[in-house]
Amino acid sequence: MHETNTEAPETSTSTAPLAETFLDRDPRQFDHLESLINAEERGAVLEIISDWHPGDIVDLLIRLPFGLAQRVYDWLPVPTAGRALAEMKPAFLATLLGGIPLPRIVALVDVLETDDATDVVAHLPPELARRVLRGLEDEIEVKELLTYEADTAGGIMSARYIAVSVNATVAQATEQVRAHADILEEIFAVFVTDENRHLVGAVNLKTLLLSAASAKVAEIMDAEVLSVQAEVDQEQAAHLMERYDLVALPVVDVESRLVGCITIDDAVDVLREEAEEDISRISGAPSQEVPNQPVLVMAAGRLPWLLAGLMGAALSGVVVGSFENALQRAVILASLIPVVMAMAGNAGIQSAAVAVQGLASGSAWTGSVGRRLLRELLVALMNGTAVALLLAGLILVVSTVITMHAPLYLALTAGVSLVIVIFLAGTIGAVTPLLLNRLGIDPALATGPVITTSNDVLGVLVFFSVATLLYIGV
Repeated sequence: MHETNTEAPETSTSTAPLAETFLDRDPRQFDHLESLINAEERGAVLEIISDWHPGDIVDLLIRLPFGLAQRVYDWLPVPTAGRALAEMKPAFLATLLGGIPLPRIVALVDVLETDDATDVVAHLPPELARRVLRGLEDEIEVKELLTYEADTAGGIMSARYIAVSVNATVAQATEQVRAHADILEEIFAVFVTDENRHLVGAVNLKTLLLSAASAKVAEIMDAEVLSVQAEVDQEQAAHLMERYDLVALPVVDVESRLVGCITIDDAVDVLREEAEEDISRISGAPSQEVPNQPVLVMAAGRLPWLLAGLMGAALSGVVVGSFENALQRAVILASLIPVVMAMAGNAGIQSAAVAVQGLASGSAWTGSVGRRLLRELLVALMNGTAVALLLAGLILVVSTVITMHAPLYLALTAGVSLVIVIFLAGTIGAVTPLLLNRLGIDPALATGPVITTSNDVLGVLVFFSVATLLYIGV
């Protein structure tokens, strides 16, 4: 029988909570703390923040100039500073620990649960990680967790949990829980295994406490317990917990032997991190960027996407240049180019964002792909028609005030172009995330610079083609 303990990790890994933070509720307190830190009033600062949640302490650190943040972190007691590590994003964590002596880093990591300790060690420079590992009390468990890929269920699970034998009685199982009470803050579940550590069921605490002491665990357990293999993607595991309202998800190896447990706070962290990563990729910014990073590092992270956008814009310019004769014959067409490009980009991003969100949540494309694509195309066609009619009408109205050549044909050109452009952009936006997902590439890459650039080029090409056919020479 495999026995070890489980404890709810006390913190998450966010350095920028989506909800209102402690300091947001009282902005004046930040100014007061900053002045105390500048004056090196260590005692006064610690008296104020000693009872803060680690997440609020990290929120303070990332708002401070980096030198002051390091000073405050050095002042913190080991238990508090250690728990704050689990709140930090990797880039901020690695930078903050850069100037801390090895013995203190080991002490900080030692106060964490094994899954959180593993996350911290995994984001340290390799040589420092090896030295820290050698000093940890839980070195063996952390090393074992480090063997799993960081983005898998094994990479986020805790190696500490409670498992009882399928042959045990309720009294024996209860006593086993009590035996670990001094080192447990929360117990999410009691798992049931056979003599070979194969997962065969789970018992919630309410059932365990209300059952007769002489009853067998096998009689009261839920034999239909859900589990995931350690190699499963962490996002799939998190969505499984979300779908079935699980607070704990057992992790098994290929032979169905229990090896760990994912708790609800870990699942929430994964879903939030994945959302942040998708948003970053959509905007073309690095997902691990932190406020105190050097300017050169931040610039280098963003530059590739800007260069990609520049190439796309240059290609759009080439397309426009290839229709130079058309522009010379009808200069007014130039005024419509921004409209067409903007509509193409917006329509593409809308469709792509819906597809990416659906793929990320698991709610999209679960039925007939063809039917869902048809719905997206119909939406694009309807919106394209509505916008086209509005633009065509606007051109006709303006033509009564400003003299322009063949306003009816210009309105027809603009309208037909927009219908085609928005329809094609919606199609590309809906299909591209699906294709990328099928190829094993993050669908979030389909939005932002990629979709915008491709649809800009397509929009200009369609617009001038239609204009050449319907307007030029009229």
